[in-house]
Amino acid sequence: MPVIDQTKCPVKTGSIYPEPYASEMRGRSSLRLGDAGGLTQFGANLVILEPGAKSSLRHWHRNEDEFVMVTEGECTLIQDEGVTVMRPGDCAAFPAGDTNGHHFVNRTDRVAKFLVVGTRAKHEVATYSDVDLMVEMKDGKAVFTYRDGTPWEGPR
Repeated sequence: MPVIDQTKCPVKTGSIYPEPYASEMRGRSSLRLGDAGGLTQFGANLVILEPGAKSSLRHWHRNEDEFVMVTEGECTLIQDEGVTVMRPGDCAAFPAGDTNGHHFVNRTDRVAKFLVVGTRAKHEVATYSDVDLMVEMKDGKAVFTYRDGTPWEGPR
């Protein structure tokens, strides 16, 4: 079993979101652990949130499952049902097709980290719960639209 050297893992910063949403992801980065290990069927990333940072826009996936486990610090999970503080060892699962939008926010003054493992569907659609935005991922390319399917041209 190959051991992954986290110091040599690809690091992703920023976001694929269009503005003004891309700027909201400041302070978020992730180690692409699955990529470093050559995985193709699912992704495994260690997400790092600086104080005040958030993991993503609140969202849900049509075709991909997600599993999250907090490894360091404290993350606040925000979903349709409300807010849950999560600490190291706490886990959450988000099945594909469940329309309960979610994201994580670091509301502390310390770095927080969580492991996220998710399906790599060949075709995926993610819907953003709090803004009129969707993304379709196909063949590694992201196409953003409004929820009604019309092409994204900025917030309306």
